[in-house]
Parts: sequence; structure tokens; C-alpha cells
Amino acid sequence: MAASLRSATAPRGLVPSTPPASARYGRGMARFSARVWGRRARGLAIVVAGSTHRRAVKGVDSDGAPDLGGAGVELSDQLSVVMKFGGSSVSSAARMEEVAGLILAFPEERPVVVLSAMGKTTNHLLLAGEKAVGCGLIRVSEIKEWKMIKDLHNQTVDQLGLPRSVIHSMLDELEQLLKGIAMMKELTLRTRDYLVSFGECMSTRIFAAYLNKLGVKAQQYDAFDIGFITTDDFGNADILEATYPAVAKRLHGDWIRDPAIPVVTGFLGKGWKSGAVTTLGRGGSDLTATTIGKALGLKEIQVWKDVDGVLTCDPNIYPNAKTVPCLTFEEAAELAYFGAQVLHPQSMRPAREGDIPVRVKNSYNPKAPGTLITKKREMDKVVLTSIVLKSNVTMLDIVSTRMLGQFGFLARVFSIFEDLGISVDCVATSEVSISVSLDPSKIWSRELIQQASDSELDNVVEELEKIAIVHLLQQRAIISLIGNVQRSSLILEKAFHVLRKNGVNVQMISQGASKVNMSLIVHDSEARACIKALHQAFFEDDVLTEVEAENLLVG
Repeated sequence: MAASLRSATAPRGLVPSTPPASARYGRGMARFSARVWGRRARGLAIVVAGSTHRRAVKGVDSDGAPDLGGAGVELSDQLSVVMKFGGSSVSSAARMEEVAGLILAFPEERPVVVLSAMGKTTNHLLLAGEKAVGCGLIRVSEIKEWKMIKDLHNQTVDQLGLPRSVIHSMLDELEQLLKGIAMMKELTLRTRDYLVSFGECMSTRIFAAYLNKLGVKAQQYDAFDIGFITTDDFGNADILEATYPAVAKRLHGDWIRDPAIPVVTGFLGKGWKSGAVTTLGRGGSDLTATTIGKALGLKEIQVWKDVDGVLTCDPNIYPNAKTVPCLTFEEAAELAYFGAQVLHPQSMRPAREGDIPVRVKNSYNPKAPGTLITKKREMDKVVLTSIVLKSNVTMLDIVSTRMLGQFGFLARVFSIFEDLGISVDCVATSEVSISVSLDPSKIWSRELIQQASDSELDNVVEELEKIAIVHLLQQRAIISLIGNVQRSSLILEKAFHVLRKNGVNVQMISQGASKVNMSLIVHDSEARACIKALHQAFFEDDVLTEVEAENLLVG
């Protein structure tokens, strides 16, 4: 039994080499329906929280919880893969039809589908909320973004041939919320999270209804109702460990009782103290997908985006960016944290802990091979994996006013950051000085950069000046070189040669404990040119020739 379980959960390619044609789409839908819903699922595999062991699920007990006893499980009947689709992938009725075609092209799979809000809906919801604060109650219906949200979702259900009742109550509730914001003349972080949750709640209801219309049974779920338990950090909540068994119990239990494709809202959770809706930060739907993958012990997590996978740099900065075919979880986490927009910074943790491969694909170009992210990969011929840019960084140079040899300086500096709730990106230290860069996402969300004399950034400087001389440097950028630590000398040598040739002075260098990331801080105005020059040097010149020559010399 153990051998068959391992075999059933081994990663394998799940994506077809060609997009589904209409005839294939119809055949796939028929096979999918007959295979999964022509009979009740007879058994599943469940992952017990905190354990790597999969146990047979025979059925459900009297209170609806999974029954972990018995044998005779047919692994072909269990939920098998997570398929997450971002906002651009479901931005219109036509895109939802394409996504349905992608899902139904794999009749052998039983997916859990995770969706983001449609297109720019999240941005429009935030703007609508901000405008509602100052527009007055009677003018809420005139807010441009509210009209755009309502029109987009009504047009989508109309074009998909669905009744407007699918989202009618949600649109009514959303309008009442905007009126409430207008009456109170304030938009708290808690209310903001509740406001933006309407995007995912509507997109998933529309998509589940559309699958049912096609004859494929689907069930919509709000993540905050199926066990996604988070901290109460509105706007950037963390998922708590209690989430995994709760989600496994709910989704497995429902699948056993009445098999249907789960269509789950990304990005959302429920605060464990407040019980209020929380959000997981920008791109949080990726984290929703990997959390479900770990909770259910699935064989693969697919993240469908609007790019051909993880790239060697941002194509908006330099269009010659190439797809990275393979990454480790560690590399992917560093890429995400230091500015790559493809993945949520925290999304790799559940996948790494569950040792579940993550495949990044392009829903607009399914033929592209994408990027496969796993625990390990062959690194012998890898020099640099990707170059990532994080702009609009604030840098602080902090020099101790005490004599050399005084202890406790670093502890006092970081206690000030902790007290003020400031997140630090990069650090470079000596015995009497420290240089740090501040996380720009925290700066933006906390409105640290502002002209007012009482701004929080001024408070940071004021507190630090009690123990040190402080130099505040704004408009800086972090260029992160994600690569092979065994080639760090070659990477730095080549990088500094390129930067010197382009007349760029590096103002700070930092290498993290992960050993896969080397970060250089330069002026923001020089950063984009640096990315282009570095990409040409590492990915368009023959860097491997230098590596091979080096190996010959060593040999």
C-alpha cells in the first residue's frame, strides 16, 4: 500500500503540448464527467497535519469528518492537483471559457481550482473605497470604479449565459458597504480587507456556475469559510498551522460525500481573534494554492499566470528575458521576496514543507514549458538564475557615536525597528556601523514616505539619532543576483566588471544566509540600465565558457 501511495503522488508532467481544440475540449469534458461524477468517490488520501504520512480514507463518520480507518482505497478517485489562475487569466468571459478548456483538457485529473479576482478588480475596489470616504452617501453610485466593477461582472455572467442572480446579492452587498464607508467617512484596514474580498468571491461564483452549466459539477468555496485561519494583520495576514487540518477535513469530506470540483477564493482568510475577513497581501492567491496543496498532500501545484514562467529578469525592463526552466524552492522564495512579480514571497513555504512541485505556466500560451520548482535541481552548469530589481528603496547608514568595542549597538538598532514595526531588506555591518535598506512594500503600506515632519520615517531617524549618526538615502534600488553559490566569486567579478564599465558605483553589498542571493544597492536612476547590461553579460554572452575554462585550470 505504501508503495502504491508513493507512486500515485510522484510528480509528473500534467500540461498538454498543445492547447485544447474545441473538439478535444468536448471529448475531455465528457470523459471528465463520466470518470469523476458517474460514480461516487470510493476513497481518498489525506495528509495528517504535521506529518508526512498519507492514510487511507474509507469514507466519513457520523459527524461528517473523514474516517481514517480501513483499506480498499482507489487512489484514482482522490483530488490530485491544484490549479491556480491569476486575475488576468480570468479577466473576462472569454478568458474564463479558455480556463475552463484548460481544466477540462485533463480528464484524468481532479483539480482544486483557486482563482484571483477578475482583471483589475482588486485595484478598482480599493479606489472605489477611497473615493467613497469623501464623496458623500448620495454620490456612491456615481463612483467610476464601482460602475466598472458592476459592469464587468454583469457582462461576464451575461456572456457566459448565466443568470445575474449568481452575483446579484454580492453586488448589492458591495454597494451597501461602499455607502457605509461614505457615511462613516473612513476606510479602516479591517474594512479594506472585507471590501477587496468581493473580487475573489464574485469571480469564483461565476466560474463555478459556468462549470456547472457545462455539465461539470463544481462547488464554490470562500477560503475564510473552509478553515483558512490567519493572524489579524489586516492587509498582510499570515496563515496559521491550524489551517492545514481544517482545510483538509472540509475539502476531503465534501469530496467524499458529493464529488465536485472545488473552486476556492484565493487571497483570503479569517482572523483567528477577530473572526473578520483578512487578506494575504498582494499575490496571496499563490499562497492559497500552495497551502491547499500541502493540506491535501497533492502531487503538484500549478500556478497559471500571464507570462511563460519565471524569467531571467523583468521583461518590462528588458524584453530579451528568458524562461528559467527549473528552480529550487529556495531560489524561488528569494526571487519573490526581492521583487519578482510571478510568485507571492511566502508561497514557497507550504510547498517546500510538503515537498510538492510547483509548476508555473502561462494560461495565454499553454504550449510554453513554463518553470518547474522543486526541492533540488542540478546546479553544475548554473551560474546565474535570474536578476531581480526592487525599486524605490530607502537606505539608512547608521554609525555608532560610541567608542570602538562597545557591545549592544546592533541590538539597540534592531529594537528600534521592531518597536516601530519596520521591516528590513538588506543589512551590511561592521563593529561600529550598519547599513540597512527598508522594505518598500512596508513603506508604501504604512505611508512612511511623506512630507509631513511627523511621518514615521522621520520617527525612525529621530530614534536612531539618539544612539548614532544617521544618513537617510532615498531613491535607491536593490539588484538581486540569484545564482549558484559555488560560482559566487565569478558572479561578483563579472557583475562588478559590468557595473564599472557602465560607470555605476555600488553603495552597499549584502549576501543572505540562504547563499543563493547576492544583493547590490545602486541609485534608482541607474538600475534599469544595470539590469540590461547584467542580463546581456550573464545570459547572452557565453558565461559557461568561462566556467569550463576555470574548471580546466583547476583540473
